[in-house]
This record gives sequence, structure tokens and C-alpha cells, in this order.
Amino acid sequence: MIKRLLMIAKPWWGSLLVTVLALIGSSLLNLVTPEAVRRLTALLVAPEKLTTGILLTYVGIMVGAYLLRGVFRFLAMWQSHVGAWNFVGHLTSLCYDKLQSLSMRYYSDKQTGEIMSRMINDTRQLEVLIAHSLPDMAMNVIVILGVAVMIFTINPALAAFTLLPVPFIILLSRIFITKVAPLFKINQEVLAGLNARTQDNLSGMKEIQAFGKERTESLSMKEYCKNYIYVNVRANFYNAMYHPTVEFLTSIGTVIVMGVGGVLAMGGTMSTADIVGFFMYLSLFYSPLSALARLAEDIQVAGACGNRVLELLDTESEIQEAEDAVDMPKGNGGIAFENVTFGYSDVIKVLDDISFRVEPGQMIALVGATGVGKTTIVSLLERFYDPQNGRITIDGFDTRKATLQSLRDNISIVLQDVFLFNGTVYDNIAYGCDSPTEEAVYEAAKIACADDFIRAMPDGYNTMIGERGVRLSGGQKQRLAIARAVLRNTPILVLDEATSAVDNETEAQIQKAIENLTGRHTLIAIAHRLSTVRKADKIIVLQDGRIAETGTHEELLRLGGIYAGMCGIHDTDARIKTEE
Repeated sequence: MIKRLLMIAKPWWGSLLVTVLALIGSSLLNLVTPEAVRRLTALLVAPEKLTTGILLTYVGIMVGAYLLRGVFRFLAMWQSHVGAWNFVGHLTSLCYDKLQSLSMRYYSDKQTGEIMSRMINDTRQLEVLIAHSLPDMAMNVIVILGVAVMIFTINPALAAFTLLPVPFIILLSRIFITKVAPLFKINQEVLAGLNARTQDNLSGMKEIQAFGKERTESLSMKEYCKNYIYVNVRANFYNAMYHPTVEFLTSIGTVIVMGVGGVLAMGGTMSTADIVGFFMYLSLFYSPLSALARLAEDIQVAGACGNRVLELLDTESEIQEAEDAVDMPKGNGGIAFENVTFGYSDVIKVLDDISFRVEPGQMIALVGATGVGKTTIVSLLERFYDPQNGRITIDGFDTRKATLQSLRDNISIVLQDVFLFNGTVYDNIAYGCDSPTEEAVYEAAKIACADDFIRAMPDGYNTMIGERGVRLSGGQKQRLAIARAVLRNTPILVLDEATSAVDNETEAQIQKAIENLTGRHTLIAIAHRLSTVRKADKIIVLQDGRIAETGTHEELLRLGGIYAGMCGIHDTDARIKTEE
């Protein structure tokens, strides 16, 4: 996992190399001061050999070593963060690009908060790995090896005794890593669940308050928080056992030096200066060992996050461009479904052997009960999903042989649940096109019958509409969405329940907007309000995943079948008006 992450960080290896070199320099300078103190102590034992010049020389060496060590530490901290934060930003961007490439099926069982946790929280944790854990681990290993060399130079026998606790520390660390690694992965999953629940509740705050569910949701959130507390306390229980044990073992090393070193000094085989130097090196030896114990925890957290991020990056999209995919030119908008079968699972078919054709410039309407596959047809047209059998063509071009970008450049959709960005009216309309002129934006708004209400706003087209267009009515949102789609000027325009949640007056305005689009685009209208589809060139009635009826409004009424029954429910005077 770390190897893969370092390969992703390859553009910033220069910063990481400077970090490593600076840490090596800092680590080596750590070895200078104990040796200087040891030699100075030896001179103090025989003061007749000590002169002012020698004393000042050693003081200068130590000051220089401390100063240079500070410079190296500055370089290491600065460059490690330069590399780490650039890496985190790049990784976050990669996660976003991956999410954009995944098909809609990926999102069908995922919560937004959980996905955001992987993309933002988990990638952020990897900054600790790159900027702190790995550099610190490298520095500590260098210090341990350097100190080992120095203490063996001073007294090999005492150095061997000093290393006795090391195998026990290594064994303990392996046990800790094996035990704690799964716990930190669980911690990140629980945190992602907490983020997802919080995001859901904040998005649905109006419903929570409207239904008086504040207490229920508060209790539910407390349960999430209790679980989050539990998994973190459980993981840190092992930390609480691990770190003091490591500290105890390192302290035993100091006791060994004191006892064995004292015996050697009493026997005259070791000088006072060597013992002082040994103790100073010993503090440098065991401190990195304790630090490595703490770094093991950081690496486990980062490892759990890294695996979750790589799982996302390794996710394969169900929708893949063909290797020989070519750009589909902007055509006339002729559409053909040929024996298309599709289901969201292998057991249940949503569409079963569907075939129909739409001529360029025609308006067709898809009607039927909820769940019969109307929106699924649009999703297949956009290649949010692929059919299990059959094929779909636009102007004779198989959609599976086109690049996704060129395919979707031929289609614009106005969804029932309109999404608007937190910005101005102008920005939301202009989103439909790259660098449009002001005149084009205004013209699109006029075609969508939105210009009048926009100009009546306090700031006109510069009015801020809030998150998801919260300051607009449902009908205003729909007309802005239509204007955005019109500005895009694609051959095919899809209107998914464009009038489902508006009053009669607003419906009339949207109807007028649809009439303005007739003949300019191939229109596909999905509607429950049958008044929306009366003027369609062709109405397709879906039932049980199949096409049950096809015809114009008048033809289907005369047929007296499913559509006529729907008109009797939704529009009691439809037949009378037709007969008149």
C-alpha cells in the first residue's frame, strides 16, 4: 500500500529526497554532541590537559552542531509538508476524477457522506504518513544504527548488554501491529458512517423539523457517537498497554547500563568519560525506539485510510468506453431502441425487449405507472447504464461505440429533482455551455419563459439563489433548468417530470417553454400530468417493462386502453375535448 502511494507521490520525490537528506544530516549531527561531551569529560578528569582554547573549540563544535541541526530540521519539516500536501491535493483530485467516471450503479448503495469521508478525511490522514511518519521513521532508524555503531566503538560488551531489550520491543511491536491494524480500519469505517449520517440529517433538516423528529434523530446520532467512542477507546486500550510496556523495556536498558557499567568502572575497565558518553548515546538510542512505537500507531491509522482510498481508486466503472471508441458527431437527434432489455439486478427486468424509433425533431412522451422504466430509458440513452441485451443508436450510431463525452454532448436532461448550484441565476444558466455570451444566456431564459421572473428579482440575473436554489420556487427552478439545457443546444432534450411539482399557472409557463422547444430539438418527455404530453408526436405507454401502446393523444384515447384509462383518472375532460 505504501509503495503504491509513494508511486502516486512521484512528482514530489524531489521534496521527499531533500527531506530524507536533511533528516540524515540532522541524525548524524545528533551523534556529534555526545562524543564532544565524552571527550570534554575525559579532559575534565585530567584538568591539567584542558585549555581555554580547547574548551572554546568544544563549545563551538556543539553550538555549530545544534545550529546546523536546526537548519536541517527546518528543511526536513518544510519540504516534507510541501511534498505531503501536494500529494494529498493530487490524491483528492484523483479520487474526485474516479468518482466522476463511475456509473450510477456505484452510487445506488452508497451514502454521500461515506464517499466524502474517503475522498477528504482519508486522504488528509495520509499527510501524516508522508510528512511525519515515514520521515520520522527514517530518521529514527538512522539514529538507532548510528548510536549502535558509536556504543560498540566505546565498549562492545556493555553495548551488547544494552541491546538485550530490543528483541522484546520488536516482538511487542509486531503483536501490536497485528492486533491494532484491523481496529483502525474499523475506526475509519465508523467515522465514515458518522459523516454519512450527519450529511443525511443536515440535508433533510427541513423534514426532521417538519415531522417533529428532532428527539428521534438526536437519540440516533447519540448511538452513532457512542459507537464511534467505543471503537476509538477500544483501539486506544491497546495503545495504553503498548506504549508504557515499551517505555519500561527501554528503561530496563538504562538500568542494565548503570549496573553493568558501574561494575566495569569499579573494575577499572571503563572510564568515567566513557560511561557519561554511553549514557548520552543511550538516551539517543531508546528515544527513537519509543518514537517508533508511537509511529506504529500513526502508520496503522494512515494504512487504514490508504487502503480505503486505494479501494476507491481501484473501483472499476460498470460503464467502460470501448477501446476503439470514436467521437460521435452532433447529429439530428434520431433515436432508436432495438430489442433493449435491462434490469438493475439479474432477477428482475425493468425493461423487456423494448423497441421504438424517434425521428429527428419529434417530441415523444413516455407515460405509465411509477416503476415501469420511463426514467430507465433515459438513463440507458445517456449510458448511465448499459442494456443487458439489444442496442441503442443515435442517428444510426451505436452509443456503446462512442466516447462518453461525445455521446453526452448530444443530450441534455431536465430532471424532476432539479439541482442548482449555490451561485447566481446567470451562473446556473451559463453552466450549460462553455463561455456563453450574455445574449445567448438571455435568449435561453426567454425560450424557457424564465426571463420575466428573473428580471423581477432584486438583482436580476445576478441574484444569489442559495444552496440547491433554496430561494426559488419549484417552477422557477424547473425553468432555470430548462434554460440551462436550452443553452447547451444539443440535438436531444429530455424533460423528466418537468411539471410534476408545480401549480397550474407555472405549468402553463413550462408548457409554453416546451412548445418553444418543439422542432428545435428531439424532445423526450416523461410525465404523469398528461396535459404535458397531449401535443407529442408519439406517446409510448409502458406497462410491466414492455411497450403496451403507442400513438398520438387522440389515437390512444380512441383506442380506449391503458392511456384512455389514465386520462380518465388524471384528466376527466380529456375525451370530451377530443370529441369536440
